[in-house]
Amino acid sequence: MKKTSLHAIHAGLGARMVEFGGWSMPVQYRSILEEAKTVRTRSGLFDLGHMGRFRVTGKDAVALVDRVATNHVARIPVGAIRYSLFCNESGYPLDDLLVYRDEDAVFLVVNASNTRQDLDWIRSHANGLDAAVEDLTDATAMLALQGPASQEILQGLVDGCDLASIKYYRFGFGSLCGMEHIRFSRTGYTGEDGFEVYFPTTEGPRVWNELATAGRAHGLEPIGLGARDTLRLEAGMALYGHEIDLEHDPWEAGLAFGIALTPEKGDFVGRTALERLKANPRRRLVGITSPGPRVPRQGMTLYAGDEEVGHVVSGGVSPTLDTNIGSAYVVLGQDTPGRELELDIRGKRQPCAVRELPFYSRTRKKKTT
Repeated sequence: MKKTSLHAIHAGLGARMVEFGGWSMPVQYRSILEEAKTVRTRSGLFDLGHMGRFRVTGKDAVALVDRVATNHVARIPVGAIRYSLFCNESGYPLDDLLVYRDEDAVFLVVNASNTRQDLDWIRSHANGLDAAVEDLTDATAMLALQGPASQEILQGLVDGCDLASIKYYRFGFGSLCGMEHIRFSRTGYTGEDGFEVYFPTTEGPRVWNELATAGRAHGLEPIGLGARDTLRLEAGMALYGHEIDLEHDPWEAGLAFGIALTPEKGDFVGRTALERLKANPRRRLVGITSPGPRVPRQGMTLYAGDEEVGHVVSGGVSPTLDTNIGSAYVVLGQDTPGRELELDIRGKRQPCAVRELPFYSRTRKKKTT
C-alpha cells in the first residue's frame, strides 16, 4: 500500500489504519461519532493525500478537459471550481472530480481508487490537442480543515491571502508556514465550512504539526475517513463506489448540477447517452431514516409490501440527527418523502422512511426528521 507523508504521525496518534484506494489511511483516531461531532461543533484536520491531483497544461488544456468532463470547463471563471464527472460512452460515471480553473492550466482532483485509470483515460483522449497531463499526486500533500473554526485557525498561518475573500467553490494563493504560492480552496466534503490546502509532500509533517498547534485552543482534532463518510452522508454528498458507479446514471444520482448539455459545451464523451438517459428516468437517489436497531448498509434491499422497490448504497448512524440514516436508489413512484418502506436485513424486515437529501445543511441549520 502507498503511504502519505503523514503516515508516521497518524501511527503516533494511535489511528486505526486501513487500506483505502490503495493507500494506508486513518479511518479513526477516536470514536467515529465523536470525531463527526467535533467537525460539526469545532473543527477537524484531515489528511487527503491519497486523492489524485492532476495538472493539465498547454494551449488546448481547457479543450481536453471539456472533451472528457461533463461540466463546461471553458465557462468556469479563473479562480473558480466546478463539480464534474468523467462518463463512458454509455453515459455512466467512471469517476467524479473537482475542476479548478487556473489562468494557464486546469487543476483536477479525483478519487484515490480511480487515479491511475483517470490519468490514462484523460491522456487517451488527447489526440490532436496541444495538452499534457501531469500527475502531481505524489509530489503534493493535501490537507483539509473543516468546521466552524477552520478559517480562524488557518488564517493565523497564512500570509498574502485573505481567506474570507475566498467564497464557496473558489480558490486563491498565498504563503503558508513560510512557503510561497500555496493553493487554498473552499469546497469541503462534510457539510461544514472549510478549506483544502495543497503544498509540497516533503512539508507534510511540518504543516500538519503547525496546524495542530494553532488549532489546539479552538478544539481542533485529527479526523479519520470514517467520520468523513458519516459527515458527507449527512450532507447528502455522493461517494464513488456507493452513490456513484457504473450501474447508476448521473441523473438518478441527483448530479445534474455537474452536467452541461448546452450547445456551447459541444460534444464530449458520453453526451449522446446522457441525453437519452435524461429522457427516460426510472429511479432516483433518496435518503432514508430508520429508528430500528440495525443500521442501513450498502446492498440491503428495500420493499414496499412484497414489491422490491430499491436498494441501499450508503448507511450509518447520524450523530447530528441521532438516528440511523442511509441513501438508497428507489423506483419512481415509491420515492415520495415520508413514504414508509422496509429494509430487508438477512430476511428480517425493519421499517424505514424516505427522506429528501441532504439530511443536514449548515446554511439552513435544520435537521431532517
